[in-house]
Amino acid sequence: MKLLQLSYNLRSQQNLQVFGFRPPNSTLVEEARRRMTRFKCACTDHYCPIGQNYCESSIKVGCFVMADHSNDILIVRRGCGYDQEKQNMNCQGRRDDNWSSKHVAMECCREEMCNEKIIPAVLPVLHDKPVAKEEQVFNYMVVLAIIVPVIVLVISLAIAWYFFRNLRKNRQESTENLRVREELLPEEYGIRATQVGDSTLKEILDDSCTSGSGSGLPFLVQRTIARQVTLLECIGKGRYGEVWRGNYYGESLAVKIFSSRDEASWARETEIYNTCLLRHDNILGYYASDMTSRNSCTQLWLIMQYHEHGSLYDYLQRNVLNYESMLLLATSAAAGLVHLHTEIVGNQGKPAIAHRDIKSKNILVKLDGTCCIGDLGLAVTHSQENNKIDLGRNNKVGTKRYMAPELLDETLNVYYFDSFKSVDVYAFGLVLWEITRRCYTNGMIEDYKPPFWDVVPSDPSFEDMKKVVVIDQQRPAIPNRWSYDPTLKQMTILIRECWAQNPKSRLTMLRVKKTLNSITQRPKKEKLDDCSDCNHN
Repeated sequence: MKLLQLSYNLRSQQNLQVFGFRPPNSTLVEEARRRMTRFKCACTDHYCPIGQNYCESSIKVGCFVMADHSNDILIVRRGCGYDQEKQNMNCQGRRDDNWSSKHVAMECCREEMCNEKIIPAVLPVLHDKPVAKEEQVFNYMVVLAIIVPVIVLVISLAIAWYFFRNLRKNRQESTENLRVREELLPEEYGIRATQVGDSTLKEILDDSCTSGSGSGLPFLVQRTIARQVTLLECIGKGRYGEVWRGNYYGESLAVKIFSSRDEASWARETEIYNTCLLRHDNILGYYASDMTSRNSCTQLWLIMQYHEHGSLYDYLQRNVLNYESMLLLATSAAAGLVHLHTEIVGNQGKPAIAHRDIKSKNILVKLDGTCCIGDLGLAVTHSQENNKIDLGRNNKVGTKRYMAPELLDETLNVYYFDSFKSVDVYAFGLVLWEITRRCYTNGMIEDYKPPFWDVVPSDPSFEDMKKVVVIDQQRPAIPNRWSYDPTLKQMTILIRECWAQNPKSRLTMLRVKKTLNSITQRPKKEKLDDCSDCNHN
């Protein structure tokens, strides 16, 4: 094609020369030809060639101008239809010389600098003014500063409400349980519609003992008594709490007050005292149990008989004994322990009970010189009917000074109930030693001392007692004078049979009681009828 075009051009020039026309300068021809096919366009930014403020386009491509108002600022771009690399084809191939969308418009033209002053009409974008980042952070901080304290306050109030609700519920739980049990009491308990205040404590106690059950008073009567007790003075303190002397319509009684953290001991002792057929002259008389609140503190009350002489521990420090008073204390205490150990079979029978904390402080002395067993918080029960040993929920142990060897070396068979009774016999042997030391004979007597007073500290540890009792196999010293007195000599034999190292070698409490009765009935070598000069008060 190029050869044909070239031959055509040469032939045209020759024809012109034939007719006398002189051909124009080739440079001018080329310039005219270029102007007819190419022209300048206004351009912006990178649409312009380097070092120029215009670009060249062709008739087929043309010039363009584009307006962009999609942002806040109107941007106008101008240039040729495509750049030198033929990559930007804005107008080439379009049927219309102008087109637009909502926020962008373009026009194309094909003349020299035709796009220099044209600006296509376009609509701006309408949107909310953006919030500065700092303002957004500030707003978030303000919101958090308001919401977080409110949430914390609400949670704190919820926790406080839940805590006080549960605290109040726990305080009322035992009382509510007692109330429910009262409402469900069967008719055989024989609750009478009488004014409790019209009866003396002795009448109330006698009525409960002769009602056929031999257990504690009905719960309704118990709570009625407890509400009418006035505390007078504190007469003792222990690991469980305090003992107060109280007043009930002019009569004295003892109120054992447990702290709320020692509820297990209170519950266990209440359960044992309400056992059928437990009433006995040598078991501390029980009136009632109740829960009360004083000074915003929950107190657990155990209301018992009051005995002026106090515990055997206190009594022996203040008084000197003769044969009769010594044997009366020993025999009556043994009788109480025998009643605990004995199981009574029947419809309303009594389980066998092991005390587990026999000591002189847990034995009380009555006005008639007899003893009664108290403090049943660690007691364990056993019934042959189901052969079940009930240890209760109290995890405390007995007094270390009175612990038997099998307790100290941890060889006690907890699945054999007689093992617990043997522990009581061992401790009772130590109590007999304390009583016998205070018996005045032949002008001689020993001062009161607790067992092992000369070999262990006043508050011995478990290891201290284990070394003395288990490893060294020591027992409290027997005074020489006992061997020269027939009665005290028999007491010595009995004591040694009680605290034997081997539990199987120890006597039963029934045998101990019979032996004491036998010693009591034998004629004495010497009787001390009046010890008033010997007593300290």
